Amino acid sequence: MKHSSAQRDQVFVTPAYDAAVDSVCAAIAQWHRQGATVIGLSGAQGTGKSTLAAHLLDALASRFGLRGCTLSLDDLYLTHSARVGLSKRVHPLFITRGVPGTHDPMMGLAIMRTLLAADSDTEVAVPRFVKAIDDRAPLSEWHRVRGPVDIVLFEGWCLGVGPVEPDEDGAPINALEAEEDAEGLWRAYIERELRGSYAELFARMDRLVFLQVPDFEQVAVWRGQQEAENARQVEGAQPMTPEALHRFISHYERLTRRALATLPDRCDALITISRDHVFEQVDVRS
Repeated sequence: MKHSSAQRDQVFVTPAYDAAVDSVCAAIAQWHRQGATVIGLSGAQGTGKSTLAAHLLDALASRFGLRGCTLSLDDLYLTHSARVGLSKRVHPLFITRGVPGTHDPMMGLAIMRTLLAADSDTEVAVPRFVKAIDDRAPLSEWHRVRGPVDIVLFEGWCLGVGPVEPDEDGAPINALEAEEDAEGLWRAYIERELRGSYAELFARMDRLVFLQVPDFEQVAVWRGQQEAENARQVEGAQPMTPEALHRFISHYERLTRRALATLPDRCDALITISRDHVFEQVDVRS
C-alpha cells in the first residue's frame, strides 16, 4: 500500500509541493477530528495522486500520529475475464479498463469497512491490479494492511464525478465516441453506473480533495509521460504509440472534462496545478 521513496520523490516534488502537502495534511487531521475516515483524492491521469497519497500518509503519521493506508480505484478493476464478458454482453469498448463499469464498487466499500474495523491483531488483504498483465493479482499477492487504520486515502481519476449534467451535450466529443459508440450504448451504460453503484461508493468519501489541471489537453501530455515511465519500469515493455495513446485517452475524455467543470465547486479542498506540474495553490473549504 505504501510507496517507495523513489516513487514519492518525483521531479515535481518542490518546496511548493511540500507546502501543499502540509496544508492538505492539516485539513485531513482536522476532518478526522470531526469524524472523517475516508478521504478522496480525485484528479485526472498523470496529476500525481499516488505520489500525493504517499506523502500524506507519511505526514499524517509523523505530525498527527494517524495511521493511514491508500486504496486506489485502479485496484478495484474487474478481472480481465470479467471485462471480456462485459465487452461481449454490453459493448466492445468495455474491454479497456478505466471507465465506470470496469470496477467493482461493492468490493471497494467492503474493503473500506474492513480496514476501518481492523484492530492490531487483524491483517486486511487489499486487492492489487497488475497493469502489465491487465488483470487482478492473485490473492497471495494482494497488499496486506495491519490495523488499526484511522484514515483511508481513496484515490482515483473520476472520484466524485456524477452522471451527465442537464446542460451537457450528449453528442460524441471525439472520434472514439463517434466511430466506435455511434449509438451511444457505451456512454449510456457508463452513466447508468455513475447513478448506481459508483454513486454509492463515492458517497462513502467523507471529504474530497480535487487536483485541478489547466485543461484536458494537459492531461493528455502528462498521461503520455506516465506511459513512458511505466514502460521504463518493466523490462522489455514498450510505451504505446502516439496513435494508440490518443485512442486510449479518448475513453476518459468525457468524464475528465466533466470533472474539470464540476468538481472545483464541489470538493472540500482544491489543489491547483500548473502546466509545469507545480502545485500553485491549495484552497481548503471545510
